[in-house]
Amino acid sequence: MSIVARVYGYPPAHNAGSEWMLHSMLRPLSERGHRVTVWLSHPGSMEKSYDIDGVRVVPYQEGADFAAEAQKADVLLSHFENVPLVSGLARARRIPVVVICHDNFATSFHNAAGADLVVYNSQWIRRDGEIYYAQYPREFLPRRTLVVRPPVIAQEYRTTPGDHATLVNLNSDKGGDLFWQIAAWTPEWTFLGVRGAYGQQVMPPTRLPNCEVVDGVPGSSMREHVYARSRVMLMPSLYESWGRVAVEAFASGIPVIAHPTPGLVESLGEAGIFAYRDDLNAWTHALKALRDPANWERASRRAKARSAELSAAPDLQEWCEAVESLRDARRRTSFRVRGLGPGALVDEPSLPEVESSGPHRKEA
Repeated sequence: MSIVARVYGYPPAHNAGSEWMLHSMLRPLSERGHRVTVWLSHPGSMEKSYDIDGVRVVPYQEGADFAAEAQKADVLLSHFENVPLVSGLARARRIPVVVICHDNFATSFHNAAGADLVVYNSQWIRRDGEIYYAQYPREFLPRRTLVVRPPVIAQEYRTTPGDHATLVNLNSDKGGDLFWQIAAWTPEWTFLGVRGAYGQQVMPPTRLPNCEVVDGVPGSSMREHVYARSRVMLMPSLYESWGRVAVEAFASGIPVIAHPTPGLVESLGEAGIFAYRDDLNAWTHALKALRDPANWERASRRAKARSAELSAAPDLQEWCEAVESLRDARRRTSFRVRGLGPGALVDEPSLPEVESSGPHRKEA
């Protein structure tokens, strides 16, 4: 089976959470014997095609043949700004299309309308998607939906925690400003700031003696260079639809202090330590409490338990089976076309309907 994706960037050069989620979903498809190719839509630092965990990546500089190759695919896939182009190609060639929704923005839901499979990265994003689609006629709705929480293979991130309070991505929306304030008010802690894959990184006019800043780290190196140095993760994000870094940290029993965005509340569950991002005192008090070894141990046990709970979820198995069912649906349609002869009109490929509790929903 040939699966072709077109996206803005991809690991190891582009290390945003959405791209690592996509990779962690494409990787098991490759392991099941499918041919998976990712075509990049934006020039990056990688200028030659390369393989990562069985996934073939074609950089923008070599991507002139994307449209021709896409027409040969069994399934097309995309997210964010590439969805309209990929969906147009898919409709023209009657190829099943998969759209991943990483957020609850209206543009994301609008672009995913009519897709054969829409993947939401959390339950709360799915609920917002159902509310959005409820106002439209049935023919505009996704044919099938599935929730895949950004998969984290815990053993690939598990390590012995270090001694730093860490923030990954120092842009203002991720809490870069607050990071420096917390560091100034809790000098008993040492802090680690990791430059992010996007956004203007916030830096103070004068470096604090208890702070260190390192350049962005590829996902495959986060265990060694970030989690092995971290005792607490800070996530004062303005917006997180899920919060992959938190779940990666949980694999090592590293407690996470987070602003209660809907995504972080869902991903961290009972293991989360929550503080509003505009309440500096809440952050400093939480950090001071975690200086107590007994408090830290209790928080660490909750983090490990949540990691085990998420690792046991069948999301990836359901994802792979959903993608493979798209190929089977296309084969059935192709057979009908061949049987009817040239010029025959057929319905678009469809998936088996399943019962759902939401409005107009066909749920995996």
